[in-house]
Amino acid sequence: MKSRAFYLTKYGNPDTAFELREFELPPLNNNQMLIEVEAFGLNFADVMARKGLYREAPPLPCVLGYEIVGRVIQVNSEKDNCLINKRVLSFCRFGGYAQHVIVEKNASVEIGPISAHDALPLGTQGSTAYYMSEYLFKIKADEKALVHAAAGGVGNLLVQLLKRKGVFVFAKIGDASKKNILVELGADEIINYNSEDYVSTIQKRLNGQKLDMSFNPAAGSTYKKDLSLIGSGGKLVLFGASELAKGKWGIFSKLNFVKKMGLAPPIGLMMQSKGVFGVNMLRIAESHPEILNESMTALVRLNNEGELKILEGQQFPHTALNEAHRSLESGKSSGKISVFWD
Repeated sequence: MKSRAFYLTKYGNPDTAFELREFELPPLNNNQMLIEVEAFGLNFADVMARKGLYREAPPLPCVLGYEIVGRVIQVNSEKDNCLINKRVLSFCRFGGYAQHVIVEKNASVEIGPISAHDALPLGTQGSTAYYMSEYLFKIKADEKALVHAAAGGVGNLLVQLLKRKGVFVFAKIGDASKKNILVELGADEIINYNSEDYVSTIQKRLNGQKLDMSFNPAAGSTYKKDLSLIGSGGKLVLFGASELAKGKWGIFSKLNFVKKMGLAPPIGLMMQSKGVFGVNMLRIAESHPEILNESMTALVRLNNEGELKILEGQQFPHTALNEAHRSLESGKSSGKISVFWD
């Protein structure tokens, strides 16, 4: 069977990086399904991959994309025939920018009538937020957390999940227009890092106390700042390196990025009783697919029960994939960016 997909053929500008190509689908293996895709979601890792900065990405030419919404049109065993024509949200390890995608059955959850645009945030971004708030370590009521990029795809859901636990949330944003979004989501203190220093603002608000946790998708210069803000028993969670994407000088930008993070020997973390955690849902999906499935299932349930607010985000036709990439890279978008096939 033939299908079409957007291939990343060269690094750099989104106007020239992608090419719509026809390809031949391979046969299904055990526990796989074939999905006819309605829409796929964008994640910042896609921007990193387009710039040649994401080590996990396959070699060129390749098809990016981590999550899709679509209809099951083929299964590999008769016992799964009941899944035919079901609408599902599926996580895929690349390959999502296609009209047809083969996925693992245990990486998919049924979504019923939920719109594709409302379901896509519950994939990569939602499961990342859920994993960090439910699996990584125990979070207690009245603890204090900093959420970077709080109006972004992971950030807005993380704010909501933390508030469900009774956590005091400092929400960091870079665009004043996003403040009202965070107010609606229940953030306790909203900090615009472009108009105030987030470290001194948090220190003043805490009045000598320390944060219990920070969730950071930027790394770089923010890494040591966050370490200074968390106290003994505190945790710094890194789930991205978006600051690296701002570099314009190739290897020199990478070296500067590493230099800004500095060195934090394990013995120093031990003496201060601080923890640094790294989160990559690609790796979790590979080694613990049951966690991915449980996370997406729980998120769909919370959404159906009205316990989550799905931000409006942006929707683009597949013919405007380049525009969708530019919007995500700009840092001015909020919520999920979805790309729809006609």
